[in-house]
Amino acid sequence: MASKDEGTAHLRLRRRLLLGLAAAPFVAATGSSSVLAAETATAAVNTTGLAVTDSEVTVGILHSVTGTMAISETGATQAEKLAFDEINAAGGILGRKIKVIQEDGASDWPTFAEKAKKLLVNDHCAAIFGCFTSASRKAALPVIEQYNGLLYYPTFYEGLEQSKNVIYTGQEATQQILASLDWVNKEKGGDTFFFIGSDYIWPRTSNKIARKHIESVLKGKVVGEEYFPFGHTQFNSVINKIKLTKPKVIFVTVVGGSNVAFYKQLKASGIDLSKQILLTLSVTEDEVEGIGGDNIAGAYSCMKYFQSIENENNKAFVAAFHKMWGEKTVIGDVTQAAYLGPFLWKMACEKAGSFDVDKVVAASPGLEFKAAPEGYVRVDPNHHLWSKTRVGKAKADGQFEIVYTSPELIKPDPFPKGYQ
Repeated sequence: MASKDEGTAHLRLRRRLLLGLAAAPFVAATGSSSVLAAETATAAVNTTGLAVTDSEVTVGILHSVTGTMAISETGATQAEKLAFDEINAAGGILGRKIKVIQEDGASDWPTFAEKAKKLLVNDHCAAIFGCFTSASRKAALPVIEQYNGLLYYPTFYEGLEQSKNVIYTGQEATQQILASLDWVNKEKGGDTFFFIGSDYIWPRTSNKIARKHIESVLKGKVVGEEYFPFGHTQFNSVINKIKLTKPKVIFVTVVGGSNVAFYKQLKASGIDLSKQILLTLSVTEDEVEGIGGDNIAGAYSCMKYFQSIENENNKAFVAAFHKMWGEKTVIGDVTQAAYLGPFLWKMACEKAGSFDVDKVVAASPGLEFKAAPEGYVRVDPNHHLWSKTRVGKAKADGQFEIVYTSPELIKPDPFPKGYQ
């Protein structure tokens, strides 16, 4: 970690970058230096046929901007574009500006595989920044591995995966699922749980891990478990079951637009979240904007980032995000994690002196991003990030009051012993 004086200098320089005053501040903030293209011949930095010229390097963005997942994925797209703009303003990577090709996964998992292949085979992208749900990642992963692409994946997920071709910038199970259950048990006395989730791999696997922890470690009980298809909007039946079983904690892994219907119906049913504990792993400020703050106020969410984090990195990030996308635009956990990807890629490319995927991957472990809005992250050899865990309490204004922050960074462990 940097000294206090060095950290202050980094923050001052980063603020200058976000104001567009110079490229040099970005160099200090990221701990790397841009190299002029004249000093790095294309043949030297691109030996595998990627879309790299003397002046440009092409990357892909692949998120859902249409369909039920657009409510959650739009922010990730915006964050990645902001990061690329900042990097380009600072001189690019290895003297080359970044060109972006954007594709829409359209909330359809086969489409993610199709578009990933297009970005790698047709467009020869040096890296892809995208996917959101585990279903979309699982669909695209075989394609990415087959063509030796590189994916920066920004979403919290169930773990139980590690690919040479993926850098995971969100949390895995030990950093979110287990940490949140320990918190709610210790701080709120949570010992009985009702699971409600969307019907696909992330909620089902997450709840399998959660059940094992609740029953084996916390000595609690799961009193109900229900799943619903993507886009589902009728939750009154399961809400009645929640009323009958009276769990201490409603544990929610509903994703996308279905959250809007669920929380509105929950409030209409008379369930008071100031008295009934609700803990979600899937609602950020992005979803709250659609749900409405009044409908979810009092609920708890476990993430590693909330827009309300108070540090100089985040102040600069929020200001830059609002300048680019509008003052009323909210910023959620996955949005911030998506913002990290381009910078970690830049740092790895410059450390490797190449855009070649194998070299970039080899250069990634140990990278530190001290200007991360969440505070600080480090890439583990297992391709996940060391991050802190936080719990936020939803407020009526759409933001979260942070009520818990882990004292230290949590080492990522995608294959926790006893939970596989």
